[in-house]
Amino acid sequence: MSTENTGKPFFEDPDESLRQIAQNPAAYAHYLADFHRVVLDMQAKLEVLQRETRVHCRGTRVEGDKMGQAFLRSFPVEKSLNDILKNLKSVTSGLEKSAHKRHAHDEKVKEVKKQRKEKDQLKERKNNPPLQAAPENSGPQGAQSPNMGYGGPTSIYNLDRRESA
Repeated sequence: MSTENTGKPFFEDPDESLRQIAQNPAAYAHYLADFHRVVLDMQAKLEVLQRETRVHCRGTRVEGDKMGQAFLRSFPVEKSLNDILKNLKSVTSGLEKSAHKRHAHDEKVKEVKKQRKEKDQLKERKNNPPLQAAPENSGPQGAQSPNMGYGGPTSIYNLDRRESA
């Protein structure tokens, strides 16, 4: 085995695959879906364990027990399993939210790029407005409009027909 540097690191980077997953939203969602399946499977098995533990612990009676003492002894065990299940439910919802937020992040990045491009185009148009042709009159030449006010077109040829002030 030679100790020459061949351009590769001596040890492989263990985080390289996760770095690539983090860069791709589809791979990210797929990776979290695998975790989601595992957590849901754990949750289902712990729910069965919770049920069986409850039945066993509440059914275990000691001679001389009064009503409810078996329940009170089983309560700490049941509470610990309930807390674990509650945490697993929050983990599953967190995994789902994370996958959605990762996808939303990429969509937002695309929108920001688009908005900045549009903003740059508007800024360019504002700084360098295109040359516009003179507006054309849509009405016939020489015809008098029904409301000849201050804004109406006039010429020296139709001054005699205009009302005087």
